[in-house]
Amino acid sequence: MIKTEQITYGDVNSELKFQGTISFDDESTSHRPGILVCHAYGGHSEFDIQKSEKLAELGYFAFAMDLYGAGRRGSNPQESMALMNEFNSDRVLLQERMINAFNLLKSFDRVDENKTGAIGFCFGGKCALDLARAGEDVKGVVSFHGLYDAPTANPGKTLKSTTKISSSILILHGYEDPMATPKNMIDLAEELKSKSANWQIHAYSNVGHAFTNPNADDRNSGLFYDQAADEHSWQEMKNFFDLIF
Repeated sequence: MIKTEQITYGDVNSELKFQGTISFDDESTSHRPGILVCHAYGGHSEFDIQKSEKLAELGYFAFAMDLYGAGRRGSNPQESMALMNEFNSDRVLLQERMINAFNLLKSFDRVDENKTGAIGFCFGGKCALDLARAGEDVKGVVSFHGLYDAPTANPGKTLKSTTKISSSILILHGYEDPMATPKNMIDLAEELKSKSANWQIHAYSNVGHAFTNPNADDRNSGLFYDQAADEHSWQEMKNFFDLIF
């Protein structure tokens, strides 16, 4: 039976408390691969819980993290953008929060800490990529309609980075995404190539941003659901994790 539990956790670099969820099959006592689920710009939501439960059905232990802190969620696009921009302007902070959540994932008794992955949607795709960019020992990272800009250090802060990315990377991309243009996609490919990453990109024609979100319906802004891309990208993620684990 798939079980989902809300958890509250801390961070050594912050006095904030964070509120995420874990999902797993409670009928199995064996160690299993652990997957970190990184939320979109609005914060931890029912969408992330649903994806985590689908991962649990596949035999994974899923941890849907909270980047912003308990109670900090965007209730509209303006609030969500303001929350995301706190981290767009401070990639060191983003990295610290990601590493904290990743270490927590590995600490759960049901998780095989040698078999870990991360997936992210929209802003969460950037978060998952930054975990790999930091040199953490995550085996595979999957970005669904993510954001691709490489991190830079803040004045007075130290960005953890690696010259060689050991994680396998899967990019699932809507070719008409206005937030991640074809040029952005190529720039990411060049970055990953320069760091000797094992990467692949699957681009979907006539598909924009947020293609996995059934509630996305703003074609004028390039944000809209696409059932075929949603189903195909999830299958590609399954194949990817089957291969690396």
